[in-house]
Amino acid sequence: MTDRTAAPVNASATAPVTVIGLGLMGQALAGAFLGAGHPTTVWNRTRSKAAALVAAGAHLAPSIGAALDASPLTIVCLTDYEAVHELLDVDDVTLDGTTLINLTSGDSAQAREAARWAERRGARYLDGAVMAVPPVIGTAEAVILHSGPKTDFDAHSRTLGALGTVTHLGEDPGLASLYDVAGLAMMWSVLNAWLQGTAMLRKAGVDAATYAPFARQIAAGVADWLPGYAQQIDAGSFPADVSALETDARAMEHLIGESEALGVNAELPKLFKAMADRAIAAGHGGEQYPVLIEEFGRPWAD
Repeated sequence: MTDRTAAPVNASATAPVTVIGLGLMGQALAGAFLGAGHPTTVWNRTRSKAAALVAAGAHLAPSIGAALDASPLTIVCLTDYEAVHELLDVDDVTLDGTTLINLTSGDSAQAREAARWAERRGARYLDGAVMAVPPVIGTAEAVILHSGPKTDFDAHSRTLGALGTVTHLGEDPGLASLYDVAGLAMMWSVLNAWLQGTAMLRKAGVDAATYAPFARQIAAGVADWLPGYAQQIDAGSFPADVSALETDARAMEHLIGESEALGVNAELPKLFKAMADRAIAAGHGGEQYPVLIEEFGRPWAD
């Protein structure tokens, strides 16, 4: 049995680790630890999911308690936070002295409540988010976000490095979940804008593969604007160095009109225009596009 009470200071490259939850992501996490030379204990309700990992050298714990006892560090990757509490918040499971890193997807309120729950049970707790797909886990392309006490992150950062590029965002345990959903907002917004343009160009016989390189160039160019626009948002000042919002709103009218003329869904550009119109009505028409942060920061109203 591993002594959980001794939290390592930047654990060694061969420190033991436990992984609870062996869906596709959990299997990838455990496989990365094994590949990096960490003695790895695994547990899953459906034991057959551990077969390939056991064949590769993992130890299949007979119970959750045994899995927790096997290592000072336990990675939890389950379907949701309800499953985490269902498995671990029971009388016969002892968390005292262990470090839990919860890579289960959820929201920031759930993460903060889980941190309070873990503290009451005597565990150290970090919340996390995996910004990668299972096949890239264990490579630098896999970005794993963590939030919670930095001392606990630092104690295990070397071990966690087996998973990919690991980052500590701050002491607030909800930050990883917030970054996760903010990243999803970026992902879906870029994809939806590309699909809007693709749908329009297909009406003229241009296929998606032909349009994609141009769209990628536009997306990369817009990404280059973000640091400067971030400075405007943080300063609360939006001088129209490039164009004024009212100019952008007129271009939005062209996008809406072209979409409708082509018989393409115009809901997305109409949403852009509605938000811009509200900002202009509030007196911000002469300011630059990031002034719309004020609209994004308001609760949605029907």
